Amino acid sequence: MSIFTPTNQIRLTNVAVVRMKRAGKRFEIACYKNKVVGWRNGVEKDLDEVLQTHSVFVNVSKGQVAKKEDLISAFGTDDQTEICKQILTKGEVQVSDKERHTQLEQMFRDIATIVADKCVNPETKRPYTVILIERAMKDIHYSVKANKSTKQQALDVIKQLKEKMKIERAHMRLRFSLPINEGKKLKEKLKPLIKVIESEDYGQQIEIGLGERSTAEYIPYHMQGPGPSTTWKLLWIT
Repeated sequence: MSIFTPTNQIRLTNVAVVRMKRAGKRFEIACYKNKVVGWRNGVEKDLDEVLQTHSVFVNVSKGQVAKKEDLISAFGTDDQTEICKQILTKGEVQVSDKERHTQLEQMFRDIATIVADKCVNPETKRPYTVILIERAMKDIHYSVKANKSTKQQALDVIKQLKEKMKIERAHMRLRFSLPINEGKKLKEKLKPLIKVIESEDYGQQIEIGLGERSTAEYIPYHMQGPGPSTTWKLLWIT
């Protein structure tokens, strides 16, 4: 897509338009393709890497720039950079039907990949292939939501697939080194988080067990010992 502004001779290419309606008027900004999602997810933080220009348009394709009085009426300011941020965050990304279809297909594959990476067959303990997960998602007629992250949707898919097939979250092997004087108390806190205890060494207070991946994220923030310097150590994860 290419847009041309006769008055300013500004030529923009590879444009993704983000639109917002405010105070009965339409406002648009010109962004680089594939950068809007990165900005909204917090991956991209440099505004200049997202915006093609810090100008606010009423019609990007025609190069029609918004009037100052319209900006003040709609946004309470004529600071175009700040207005661009508002539109970038809350506006609607304009994409063609072909682009939308391609985007949804890619998200479908990404969701299937996440599910395959996180799950196993509970009977064989072996992972499922991405192709098999994709087929299962089609069988349950899963519809991808463009405005929802693939990670969130993968968790939804896992819940739905559990009703149709044998699947569960894969376990990680966790190794804990607990302080001997507080080991017993901390172990009581660990028990609900560990599915299977594989081995223990009471002399060194080392415990190896299996738990869900979320356990590794949960423990560092919630599993401190009673004293200011007393805590467990998670030595390694596989």
